[in-house]
Amino acid sequence: MDTLSEVNSALAGGSSLRASLQRVLQLLDRRDSVVCGSITLLDPDTGLLHVEAAEGLTPEGRSARYKVGEGVTGRVVESGKPVIVPRASKEPMFLNRARRKNLDRRDISFICVPIKTRKDPVGAISVELPFEKGRDYQGYVRFLHVVTTMIAQAIRVSHLVDAERRRLVEENVHLRDELKQKYDFANIVGTSRPMREVYAQVNQVAGANTTVLVRGESGTGKELIAHAIHYNSRRAKKPFIKVSCAALPDSLIESELFGYEKGAFTGAQTRKKGRFERAEGGTLFLDEIGDLNASTQVKLLRVLQEREFERLGGTQPVKVDVRLIAATNADVEGAMAAGTFREDLHYRLNVFAIFVPPLRERKTDVLLLADHFLDRYAVEHGKHVKRISTPAIDMLMSYHWPGNVRELENALERAVLVCDGNVIHAHDLPPSLQTGEASGTVMSLSFSDAVEAYEKDLIEDALKTTRGNRGKAAMLLQSTERIISYKVKKFGIDSSRYRNS
Repeated sequence: MDTLSEVNSALAGGSSLRASLQRVLQLLDRRDSVVCGSITLLDPDTGLLHVEAAEGLTPEGRSARYKVGEGVTGRVVESGKPVIVPRASKEPMFLNRARRKNLDRRDISFICVPIKTRKDPVGAISVELPFEKGRDYQGYVRFLHVVTTMIAQAIRVSHLVDAERRRLVEENVHLRDELKQKYDFANIVGTSRPMREVYAQVNQVAGANTTVLVRGESGTGKELIAHAIHYNSRRAKKPFIKVSCAALPDSLIESELFGYEKGAFTGAQTRKKGRFERAEGGTLFLDEIGDLNASTQVKLLRVLQEREFERLGGTQPVKVDVRLIAATNADVEGAMAAGTFREDLHYRLNVFAIFVPPLRERKTDVLLLADHFLDRYAVEHGKHVKRISTPAIDMLMSYHWPGNVRELENALERAVLVCDGNVIHAHDLPPSLQTGEASGTVMSLSFSDAVEAYEKDLIEDALKTTRGNRGKAAMLLQSTERIISYKVKKFGIDSSRYRNS
């Protein structure tokens, strides 16, 4: 029982399966003076038996390979039944591949017991004992059966761990590939001249380790640019860690960035790695860096200059290899003049600046972005929305978009949700787009005005579908050409504009 307890501990606490099995053989040797022992496992890929752990074997014995059914060990694995050879010299099928050289067989007893997982043999344990008359072989086989049951459980656990490790590695590779595809240049929507300049700058800096400062208004897609730089760089397979400097209070920002040592403050029970250490070899993205407090600015400047820092409460410098990308929508120049942002830090960050233009300066991208978000949210919400009506497009194009791309995305998601057909109309867009001079509407509409606006929207959409043909438009709307012509004249619709659309 003591030996079995030690075997269980060895199998449960070993650093690897091979080391655990080796320890099991050593325990058997200590108990029974095993002359020679081995644990042989079946390789599912080759179908051959190989020695996984051994005691007292020659190098040739350790490298021996068996076919299932070959020799005594092969027969045990094939049949799933134990074999006892009281005197090895009397057994012609007993092979010498896995034994010591010049060993006198007449003095050796050989016992081999199968290792089974889910009733299928996956290997065998073999021991050679000094021959003794009257040895209780059946009792020893029962003892080895208990040992092999423990080994089988350890093998199952090892296989599960290996399978999970492979799954996680494959999943990690798959997710990284997905991220790289998601943040590829081709997936950043926009063909306007200002955006083409941004693409050129990203392409120039992505392959270098240069610190980048991304500037632009809120909602313009600064984080998307930072992702594109990282996933198109040599660091793409390393971590991309994001920190929102505005979201963290001043009391936590230093510990989040640089980590802390055990006992650095009340509640610091263990050492904690900061975002810089977690981003080792990869990229750290500091969003809204203009909100960084003065003391943290000093530490960040040291990291940029020396490539090292000290954890909170620590005294030893920690070296890091991290690329820094910062972003801000703040007036950094004004902050420097006011003394709230360090000039020397700005110079370190501003090595390569990229300005992301606001949406009002890239109006030609509005329709491309709108179609992109329409397709995405139609799939996401299971709607069959196919396109945007002409009046709705005019409304999108005339709006000034103070919230930039983020506001446009939210507007399209809402429109997809409230749309009850397969075309987004002007009335499906948020109220903020349907008011004000920019959209061509007034603050409040009478009932009759609202009906006329809806009629105009439907007629324009039908004319667009029929390329300006009033007769076909009337058929689509289940009306007459005379009524449609009257409404076209009443609403001042130019049907000729749709003939080449």
